[in-house]
Amino acid sequence: MNSNCKCHRREPVSVVRLRKSGALRAVSYMALLIGLLVISGGELLAASGVIRPGDPWLDNRGQRIQAHGGGITVWKGRYYWFGEDRSQSNNPDKRYVACYSSRDLVHWKFRGQVFVLSDPEHLGPHWVLERPKVYASSRTGRFVMYAHLDDVHYKVARVMIAVSDRIVGPYSYVKSFRPLDEESRDIGQFVDDDGSAYLIFESRPTKGFFIAQLTGDFMNLKKTCFIPAPLEGGALVHMGGLYYVVGSHMTGWRPNPNVYATAPALTGPWTEFKNLAPPEADNYDSQSTMLLKVAGSKTTTVIFMSDIWHSRELWDSRYLWMPLEISNGLMQLPQPQPWSLNVKTGDSLVRVEAK
Repeated sequence: MNSNCKCHRREPVSVVRLRKSGALRAVSYMALLIGLLVISGGELLAASGVIRPGDPWLDNRGQRIQAHGGGITVWKGRYYWFGEDRSQSNNPDKRYVACYSSRDLVHWKFRGQVFVLSDPEHLGPHWVLERPKVYASSRTGRFVMYAHLDDVHYKVARVMIAVSDRIVGPYSYVKSFRPLDEESRDIGQFVDDDGSAYLIFESRPTKGFFIAQLTGDFMNLKKTCFIPAPLEGGALVHMGGLYYVVGSHMTGWRPNPNVYATAPALTGPWTEFKNLAPPEADNYDSQSTMLLKVAGSKTTTVIFMSDIWHSRELWDSRYLWMPLEISNGLMQLPQPQPWSLNVKTGDSLVRVEAK
């Protein structure tokens, strides 16, 4: 997303020994300046500090960020992005969750494949682990990962739990179950302003989705609300005295118009669902995964996090992150444009760039 080009690692600058130290410094400064201004395919590299929706997003190694269907956990002043690692080099019999950390939500450091799992429940070929989310438990001091666990036909419909004593893992598999004894496929993550943690999960037989609060140890769930709308990709945010919930229609990997509703409390009552973007845009080819609230010293920005799925080459799936326009119970996803964010002040700025 920081660049839509194929970026190459810069070779070390070799400097001929010069007798005059001033000339040496001049050459060094020039090399540094060139390095900072490197342009590839007409786009500035990630050092520009600009988020570019839909472009390949590179980590500190210059490699594609593999955090699909992901979620953000805030811990000790850093953002940790967990998601499905779909790297082509992965063992096809295992499933991988990668972790990245950042202080500004733009530049990301690869922290490793923090969860590597072989088929834990005899699910069979092409088994599924999707949409991993990590919660930090202040009560137990542990980090608890939830994910959708299934077989290739999506008939198992369970969540799994893995735990670690460190946010960057490694995580160890604990169990799988059907939350509230209901089928569970797509899951979403929400932590309210008071620190209470919730899982959103779609339940096909009930023709709707649940919002369920995590128990004190984060190892189980208790029902908070059921919303009778057949939607997946659930995401939540609390803003301006209202709760906003977002979901997508069930069209598999194909994009569709995502929708939202509001309520004064998680228990409702919820309004009718409205389109998040012009319906003909199909949510700009993306599917919701999380609403991330960045509360700064001046203002608050809510980031719409979504995936642009490339179903035949999942490793090449992209990310669409954009600041949402929220006012008086209305929410709108603007047309994707390059934009920047100041996490300290909460300010976001959409940039109009010459093509």
